[in-house]
Amino acid sequence: GLEGIQKLIDSRNLGTVEFSTGLQISGNFSRVIEHEGKPVYIQTKGKTALSYREKELVGHGVSNHPDGFGSPVGSLKGINLSIEDMGPRDLRAYDIYEGEKICLEFEGGVKVEGEIITGTRNLQGKVIIISLRNCTVTYNEEILFKPEWGKYDMAVGKEIISAFAGPADHRSFDLITHTPSTTTIKSKKTPEREELESLYLAVRNIRNGENTKFSLQAAFDIATKHHPKDWLLSVEIYEIAVEDDPKLAEKVKARLEVLKKDRPEIAHLIVDGIEMTDSKMATS
Repeated sequence: GLEGIQKLIDSRNLGTVEFSTGLQISGNFSRVIEHEGKPVYIQTKGKTALSYREKELVGHGVSNHPDGFGSPVGSLKGINLSIEDMGPRDLRAYDIYEGEKICLEFEGGVKVEGEIITGTRNLQGKVIIISLRNCTVTYNEEILFKPEWGKYDMAVGKEIISAFAGPADHRSFDLITHTPSTTTIKSKKTPEREELESLYLAVRNIRNGENTKFSLQAAFDIATKHHPKDWLLSVEIYEIAVEDDPKLAEKVKARLEVLKKDRPEIAHLIVDGIEMTDSKMATS
C-alpha cells in the first residue's frame, strides 16, 4: 500500500488507490502520512473522483471534489473491529450513526470529529463513505480539515489494497478526448469513440472477472488497429496481461514503446504505468 502510494505521489500523475472496501479514490496524490510502515492518511490535490468497482459514485465526481480529497486509512484506536466490518449493531454501539456527534480516533493518530450526515454502502452492505458536517480532522497537532471547508467525506477501509496509474472510471476525467469535463457542449459520440469506450468497459470487466464482449487479446488488437493514439487502454491491458498472459504482455509493452516515441508528450505517463505494474509484480 505505502510503496504504491509513494510512487503515485512521485509520479505527479493521475492515479488511483483502492481501499479494502472496494472504494477507489482517483486524483493527483500529494501526501501520505504513515505510521509503523502503513498509510494512515492520504491526500490528493485538485480534481478528485470517488468510484466503486470502476464506476464513479453519484455525488462524488470531480465537480464535487474540485480541490482535493483527504481521508484516514485503517482501524480505530483500541477497537479490534474496523468500521468496514461493523454490522448495524456495532455501528450503533460506537455511535457511528446519522445525526450523532462523534470523535473517531484512528491508529496512527488521525482524529475525525463532527456530526454524521449520512453513510454510503457498497453492494455487500459495508459502509464505504461517511459524510460529516462541522468536521475537524487532525493529525497530532496539525489540522487537516476545518469545519468551514464544508462537508467532509471520509473514505472507509482498514487498508489500501492497490495503487495504480490512471483513474478508476475513465469517464471521471475525460481522458480520451482531453476536453475539460466542465464544457457544456456535449459533442456527439462518434462510432470510434463508442467502440473505444466499449473496449475500456471490456477490459474493466475482465479485471473484475465479469462477462465481457471482447477477450483481452481482441481488445488489444482492435485498439492497435483502430485507435492507434490511445495509450491508457494499452497500459490497463498490460496490467492484466502481465499476470495472466505473458506473451500478450510482451506485445503490449512493445506497442507502448512505439507510442512513447510517437507521442513524447505522454511518454512519462506510459513509463509510470509500466513501472507501477512491473513493481507490483515484483512485490507480489
